[in-house]
Amino acid sequence: MSSTRTFRIAAIPADGVGTEVVAAGRTVLDAMAQDSGGAFAFDWTEFDWGCEYYTRTGRMMAEDGLEQLAGFDAIYFGAVGWPSVPDHTSLWGLRLNICQNFDQWANIRPVRFHRGITSPLRKADESELDWVVVRENSEGEYAGLGGRNLSGRGAGNEVALQTALFTERGCERIIRFAFDLARTRTRKKVSSVTKSNAQQYGMVLWDEIFERVAGDYPDVETESVLVDAMAAKFVLNPEELSVVVASNLNADILSDLGSALAGSLGLAASANLNPDRRFPSMFEPVHGSAPDIAGQGLANPAGAIGSAALMLEHFGLPAEAARLNAAIEATAAAGVRTPDVGGTAKTGDVTGAILEHLRR
Repeated sequence: MSSTRTFRIAAIPADGVGTEVVAAGRTVLDAMAQDSGGAFAFDWTEFDWGCEYYTRTGRMMAEDGLEQLAGFDAIYFGAVGWPSVPDHTSLWGLRLNICQNFDQWANIRPVRFHRGITSPLRKADESELDWVVVRENSEGEYAGLGGRNLSGRGAGNEVALQTALFTERGCERIIRFAFDLARTRTRKKVSSVTKSNAQQYGMVLWDEIFERVAGDYPDVETESVLVDAMAAKFVLNPEELSVVVASNLNADILSDLGSALAGSLGLAASANLNPDRRFPSMFEPVHGSAPDIAGQGLANPAGAIGSAALMLEHFGLPAEAARLNAAIEATAAAGVRTPDVGGTAKTGDVTGAILEHLRR
């Protein structure tokens, strides 16, 4: 039976456990396609870019890599980084190269607490906690502006400048994205996070735009919180959160904190979206390449498989995404867990259990 929709996906496992979790996610997605009755299918092309590629070629990806990726419907990414390559080289050479050139300006990172996984947050035992961090993904502190100068004046005299970029257009589009997302949730609330008391230019601009945009969404509750106070709120009052929107650096840190509170970075899914759909969006787990456990079958595939669920949503398949998230939840509740969340299961065990729950 011919499929009515075939999605062309570029798989970039990259480094370390990225190869293992991308393989797990592909297995699950292909099984869902096979069981869809011909409703959809996936056409995969895998790219061997990453730190090994860099060792061979001096580049993290092919010179025409962006041109190769531009025609795909989405990118499924593993993890980048290896001890043999400086982290700033690997990150800017591959992941950020894709994010910035494809204008993937909205990064969403849900924070989900799973039954069967013990959270270090005691409040998780008695409260329904579920929020999402919306990260401005194209400018802010990761704009790549700055430089190193004055080294010629001798030892101890070099100066490094790292400039954060905040544009009215960039701030407004991510803030509106957060409000639109909040309207789809049970609790319609947006929490804006800055450090505008100390960073009086870019983040004051963000605050002003947030206040202006909020006027267009009278049905959505709002608050503006300094980043240090929001870090405390993640721990002390997370039940008050629904959608948290912040700049590139602040949201990066806060979303990792949220995932740690849920039990492990291995659980965390993310989507780097080009909402205008002029370029493919990229879906990846939040965790790193974990060289210490790479190749041992110990990596938690939940983050990568949860990222696959976000990809299904992006493709207009919300029911399938919900089924997949339910299977991840049921697997955790059944006690099939990798060592990072207190279990003894291998990557393949968790993947197999998720497949079994999907079949049910």
